[in-house]
Amino acid sequence: MNSLIRKSVALLLCDLLILLPMAGCAGRKATEAAQPLVPAESMLRAHLQQPYLELFDTAATLSFDVADIQAQREAFKAGEKLCVSRFKDHAKQYAKQMEIAQKTLRETTTKLTDAERRQLHCQIQNLDLLQRESETLSQHAIPTAYDNLSAKLDLIERWPALYRRTQEEIADESYVKRRRGDVKDIGFREIAPAQEDDIKKGQEAIEELRRNGLLPPELDNKKIQDYVSSVAQNVAKYSDLKVPLHLTVLQSREINAFALPGGYLFVQRGLLEATDNETELAGVLAHEIAHMTARHGHKLMKRATIASIFYQAAQVAAVVLTGGAVGPGLYYAMQYGFYSLGLILDLKLLGVSRDYELEADQLGVQYAWNAGYDPAGFIQFFDKMATREGYVNGVSWFRTHPPFFERMVATQREIMFLPSKPSAIIQTSAFEEMKKELAPVTAQAAREEAERPRLLLTREEGCQPPQKLEYTPGQPIEQLCASPMVAVPGATPSSQ
Repeated sequence: MNSLIRKSVALLLCDLLILLPMAGCAGRKATEAAQPLVPAESMLRAHLQQPYLELFDTAATLSFDVADIQAQREAFKAGEKLCVSRFKDHAKQYAKQMEIAQKTLRETTTKLTDAERRQLHCQIQNLDLLQRESETLSQHAIPTAYDNLSAKLDLIERWPALYRRTQEEIADESYVKRRRGDVKDIGFREIAPAQEDDIKKGQEAIEELRRNGLLPPELDNKKIQDYVSSVAQNVAKYSDLKVPLHLTVLQSREINAFALPGGYLFVQRGLLEATDNETELAGVLAHEIAHMTARHGHKLMKRATIASIFYQAAQVAAVVLTGGAVGPGLYYAMQYGFYSLGLILDLKLLGVSRDYELEADQLGVQYAWNAGYDPAGFIQFFDKMATREGYVNGVSWFRTHPPFFERMVATQREIMFLPSKPSAIIQTSAFEEMKKELAPVTAQAAREEAERPRLLLTREEGCQPPQKLEYTPGQPIEQLCASPMVAVPGATPSSQ
């Protein structure tokens, strides 16, 4: 799926979504097209298409009319409401059709031929798939897409004042009194005591994951393992980590990394594919190491077992990405739609404070900076997950994190507070060599995955899939919401 995404046009925030109240989800006719934009509207929407780092630079000097900002905010609200309503309605229709099919099966089961029974089984199976898909789109993917848009609008409105305030704090040196502002003492300060007590918990968590079939196999390439480990060890050396770091690259195409208590860090192959330079990779690894130093895993595991955390995350992501239902074959959830591993994902679901993520962002930026990297790498990767790679790919990654605006602003301010390093690392030849080594590994894995069972756990084998799924893996949500209204198969016109 990652290769398909990269082969497709890397769409940024396009006018299709911005104009949603006048298109797609609103269900208006083509003749009711949007009116030409006035200059202010056109400029505003152009800025909303910028990556976060570019927007921070330009937004500092922007000044839009309050009415224009408010009009766009109302348009987002209306667009999200309409798009969510559309897929909620589809889910209800699929549920009704499934009830009818199940009733037919019950009432005629003694009279059905084998072919007729199989046809009904396949119909129920496909309707169940489509209902789950519609529910997850309405509950998670679409709100996430609008979260990202709204964050950028907030940035345009509020960053000029926040930028001036940040500059003032730097000028009067009040910024040094911020929480965790003692960056000259990294390695000698104590973020959370008793890190060593987490080692056993981490080992037990790994055993539990393996016992439940939740841990993908290790990537069988020593050069890649050694390279990623060297980057992580370098960041750890310049962090507040007090326990040995153990890094493992997993053979999984999901774009993620996750930290378990006690210094156990797992990186998935998909993350290596998605990063474009070493500073992006270092930024993500630094964020995970920050979770370890702050002992977030220890606190999280007081509320739930690690297996239950992973299982709940898979239920969200796997359905969105493949239309499948998570069940006994959780290993395939890893391979076909598990974009939800780790501590960075289901904190909100489990009732854990969002302060954990904000703390990990701040500490991670500090660690990457202290290790000699450009700390903006983390924002670059965040933006890629939020925009370029498509919202659905990171739906569970983002849906349970702090609000986009709060997270981006806090990270950017921290970067501004850190002393600049003109020779900060962005790219290395070692990273480029790793990418070359990774290419054939990815190609081979893609061939193997194509032959494996899909995540959809079928009870009736050999059924033809639905002619049209609600969502195509890799499809940007803005296209999904702005596409013409498509009738739900079997539904009456009035229900559309």
